Amino acid sequence: MIKQTIVAAISALVAGSAWAADGTPAAAAADAQLIKQGEYLSRAGDCIACHTAKDGKPFAGGLGIESPLGTIYSTNITPDKETGIGEYSYEDFDRAVRHGVAKDGHSLYPAMPYTAYAKVTPDDVKALYAYFMHGVPPVKQANKDTDITWPLSMRWPLGVWRWMFAPDAVSGPAASDLKGADRDALLRGQYLVEGLGHCSTCHTPRGFALQEKALTEADGSAFLSGGVVEGWLAKNLRGDMTDGLGSWSKEDIAAFLKSGRNGHSAAFGGMAQVVGDSTQHLSDADVNAIAVYLKSLPPVNKDATKPLAYDDSAAQALRAGKDQSDGAMAFLNNCAACHRSTGKGYSETFPQLALSSTVNSADPASLIHIVLKGAQMPGTSAAPTAYAMPGFDWRMTDKEVADVVTFVRSSWGNKAAAVSAADVAKVREEVGAAPQPAR
Repeated sequence: MIKQTIVAAISALVAGSAWAADGTPAAAAADAQLIKQGEYLSRAGDCIACHTAKDGKPFAGGLGIESPLGTIYSTNITPDKETGIGEYSYEDFDRAVRHGVAKDGHSLYPAMPYTAYAKVTPDDVKALYAYFMHGVPPVKQANKDTDITWPLSMRWPLGVWRWMFAPDAVSGPAASDLKGADRDALLRGQYLVEGLGHCSTCHTPRGFALQEKALTEADGSAFLSGGVVEGWLAKNLRGDMTDGLGSWSKEDIAAFLKSGRNGHSAAFGGMAQVVGDSTQHLSDADVNAIAVYLKSLPPVNKDATKPLAYDDSAAQALRAGKDQSDGAMAFLNNCAACHRSTGKGYSETFPQLALSSTVNSADPASLIHIVLKGAQMPGTSAAPTAYAMPGFDWRMTDKEVADVVTFVRSSWGNKAAAVSAADVAKVREEVGAAPQPAR
């Protein structure tokens, strides 16, 4: 009897302190795995982009985010107990991330994309909580007040905004009628795009109260149809041939998310940071899932299903010296060395302008912005060289920029509207470009 008791006690002790394959206690290994999962999910959510100031410590906040109301500064989300989230319980963390309510009860500005994070499952929020509490070093750095003046700085209207526009937080994964691998990839892609990736935050137009006009595909074709953020056009991600992803394959999308470039385009502006900090670190399966989901979205304009066709007449005119227009000459003098007289550029090095969805977008903001301020591709593991384009704000007048942009938007088969000097002047002011040179 005594022997049996001893054996039972030893068995219970061994069972209660089981060891993982690497020699660590099972409980510790499980915690480490949860933290690792949370780190991966924080990459998918690109938390570091907003919660890290330039030259600041990771996740310590302080980044100024411009809004129509004024500047909002991101908060310290390290586990520091005085200035960060060190005193947050899991419930506090979940309430902030998925419901937009801070620990002390005040409503968060929707610069924190809790309208998207409402779709993140509780299990993933638990992993994120484990990472931020145990995988991120605490940083003692006080949070900054907003630069929003009273009465716009009052927080109580945000509660009304949340009631009107924020969705309910999900309780589990979505369902689908699809079966097998297609179902799994589509649902995973939808989950990442609508939730952690919060793609709609930038790529969906805003309404009268600065709310996204659609949070999901079920809300209508405004979802991911394009928006303007900090002077950049966040492009249409739907199936439109001219300005969307209609002519991109799943492989094109995956390559862009992994490397920041493909045969069609290159990442610039805020998207370059998204690729550098977030999507290049995702697994191939997750990147493919995102591509599968984006390719499932129908075009906004269902009648425009024919892709643009290349036309070499502009290239022939440039080579023969027959086009002496101001726009053509500005292109030859400033752009042709990299983008070539054919407009085809050099694949994955200097982006093509011919048939580009960015060039053919109705809103020319990004094209004007790039000409004025330049842009740089991200350096990624898949494509380490960060090619850059210089800005021409200091050497080109508003009219000269308008002329060259109009030329590009009407050459090689491109069918976009002309740009005026007034359009350029507006963007020049909005993005803080240098004053136009005197002539």
